[in-house]
Amino acid sequence: MQTDTPPQDVSAVGIRFNWFLAYKFLNSLFLGLSIGTVFVVYSPLSPAVFSAGGIGLALGTLLIATQYHRLFNVIWFYRISLLVELVILAGITGVLIYPIEATLALFVYLGYQLTFAFGSYLVRCETQLIPEKNRLTQLDVAKQIGYLAGMGISWGIYEALEALWEVVERTEQVTLMHRPLFILEVLIIVALIGAFKRRRH
Repeated sequence: MQTDTPPQDVSAVGIRFNWFLAYKFLNSLFLGLSIGTVFVVYSPLSPAVFSAGGIGLALGTLLIATQYHRLFNVIWFYRISLLVELVILAGITGVLIYPIEATLALFVYLGYQLTFAFGSYLVRCETQLIPEKNRLTQLDVAKQIGYLAGMGISWGIYEALEALWEVVERTEQVTLMHRPLFILEVLIIVALIGAFKRRRH
């Protein structure tokens, strides 16, 4: 039976903090870099889709919350974190391969809604697995720096696409932006895998 008592020794649960810190930084860098892309990717969708998606998100989050007694451990935290990143990678790949139309927009939207459903769980579980205040401070600082850097880089890329390469069509800009996003997401997955030590039997 799982317990809700937070572990006191981070190394005992197999988390490599420096790798995890890099993972959180890269994750926030990705968020800042991608923040403007969703508005273009989602543009083919009807407003009704967002209403239905919001209901689905609320129900999914509620269902996950009822399973906290099973999910609050390092194994499930790693599995769900990896699932979230793989879903995001699939969405990025879709944008790079297929034209931005309703079917692709719905696929990406549903993928992101799935990842959002696990958001509360991931934040709460992270705090229990890494309870040290100084390390939580490092994580939050890394997140904010990554997010700010991502938004700054995003702004620079869009400006460069217009001024240097005369790419002014929004869909083309967003598709091109998904190339660095793909590379960054692969790095995020590598950092996530590196953050968890394999248990020795």
